[in-house]
Amino acid sequence: MKHTINELEDIVSQVRRDIVRMVHSCQSGHPGGSLGCAEFLTALYFETMNHSKDFKMDGAGEDLFFLSNGHISPVFYSVLARSGYFSVAELATFRKLNSRVQGHPTTHEGLPGVRIASGSLGQGMSVAIGAALTKKLNKDHSLIFSLHGDGELQEGQNWEAIMFAPHNKVDNLIATIDYNGQQIDGPVEQVLSLENLQTKFEAFGWHVITSNGNNMEDIVKSLEYAKSLTGKGKPILNLMSTQMGHGVDFMVGSHKWHGTAPNDEQLASALNQNKETLGDY
Repeated sequence: MKHTINELEDIVSQVRRDIVRMVHSCQSGHPGGSLGCAEFLTALYFETMNHSKDFKMDGAGEDLFFLSNGHISPVFYSVLARSGYFSVAELATFRKLNSRVQGHPTTHEGLPGVRIASGSLGQGMSVAIGAALTKKLNKDHSLIFSLHGDGELQEGQNWEAIMFAPHNKVDNLIATIDYNGQQIDGPVEQVLSLENLQTKFEAFGWHVITSNGNNMEDIVKSLEYAKSLTGKGKPILNLMSTQMGHGVDFMVGSHKWHGTAPNDEQLASALNQNKETLGDY
């Protein structure tokens, strides 16, 4: 391993501090899903992916990541900065005018690490498949990783892409679903049930694995296992269970924190629950 589990967990603690401080500072943003995916993004960028901090948009010869549920930008920006793509100090400009660190990631600001705009949900799977096919055409054996919300799967475009990938043997793609059961309007089961996602993806021809996205040891092992399944004719789905708001006790499991910023007192409580390990920005 590049890092021990304890080292990765220390990074996660700092990432969680970044998330709540960013959203609190501008009183806007999406802390719940960001906190729930802190382990996953940390594992991906610090352990799993072969990637270069010398950012080039074409990404030749390196693994690429596409964030489809772009509203969880706080965790994405924090992990990119903490892994060296841009200055950690820039996190202080989150959602401010003329900032590169916008509420939803876009490419025209030129922020290193961001390859697609992902404010509109449901499009990331199609983009990831396109990038994976490009890798194959270029005889580039690197991998494509993507992350999607579970509520996001209510967008129909996903299912066209999910059908397309196995038919075209897109076996250099590892897509992850953040399966936290919450979306902005309430529990996913009440808004529009997804039924059994594992059975659905397997019926479409995907190889499905399951993981605990809030357990660092499990998510690291699961991503390594997913990598071992690539090149075998099927795309891989990592069905990742998480808790919205994980790591902050008053946010855990509630859709109310999907897009709500903490007040001063709540920020202090959240910071007390996550130790400063790498230095606040």
